[in-house]
Amino acid sequence: MKITLFGGAGFLGSHVCDKLSEAGHDVTVVDLRPSPYLRPDQTMITGNILDEELVARAVEGADMVFNYAGIADIGEANRRPVDTARINVLGNVIALEACRKAGVKRYVFASSLYVYGKSGGFYRCSKQACELYIENYQAMHGLDYTILRYGSLYGSRADIRNAINRFVAEALEKGAITYYGSPTALREYIHVEDAALCTVEVLKPEYANENIVLSGNQPMRVGDLFKMIGEMLGKDIEVVYQHDPNSGHYQITPYAFMPKVGKKMTPILTTDLGQGILRVMEDVHREMHPDMHDVGGYLVSKDE
Repeated sequence: MKITLFGGAGFLGSHVCDKLSEAGHDVTVVDLRPSPYLRPDQTMITGNILDEELVARAVEGADMVFNYAGIADIGEANRRPVDTARINVLGNVIALEACRKAGVKRYVFASSLYVYGKSGGFYRCSKQACELYIENYQAMHGLDYTILRYGSLYGSRADIRNAINRFVAEALEKGAITYYGSPTALREYIHVEDAALCTVEVLKPEYANENIVLSGNQPMRVGDLFKMIGEMLGKDIEVVYQHDPNSGHYQITPYAFMPKVGKKMTPILTTDLGQGILRVMEDVHREMHPDMHDVGGYLVSKDE
């Protein structure tokens, strides 16, 4: 199958591109910058989802189009509301219109659990608006879709905007973590590779015009997560809770009443949260200490 994926150079998008290629699909990656994770069997198009001519060219001949482009960080979205509307919402409509004209069979959209509730600020607003456009394109033009509402992702290739990545980096660098919420906040973390594997599953016909929830199966309170990180590092971690009501993050659940219900999907085999965090620690430690390399499972200085 020929697949075009917007935002394929990013954290989640690059992992999805990997899994699609491993499944034998012909993948075209579209992003603002060349993907550092591009495989030899993938095609790269560098450009902006707001460029209508480029988008039309990118989706031409595609069987399916995935949209993972846009501002994905809640804090950034709240600081840049106009850009969030322009990139997330307008970019989505430009992609939808190009798919309609090109006769694309299905449109797959990376949404969020935040669409269910009142948390998430302008990020949540943009995702809700995108979902409405997608559903109406199907109703008015017959463009089938699958909406994937991702939970709290973590894993390799994430930057400091990713929660677990930031927690680990702060714990390693400062021995302290700042959290803009409460220790009782509940999350269902899912490893990015598990989420990417599930994403490939939705190519099946039975997932057309469905809203799918992709979150972890190990609910954990944030306070307990910090204790786990401290135990793994073998030291006491100071945690500063800011309790910022304007952070946009939910406390126990993102859910409020919404008429459009999503079906939850979890992989049969999942990455254990503790093991997944250990892998994040290894990645962050390597970034902090580029002068060291792995020898028999131990990090040693390159001059040794």
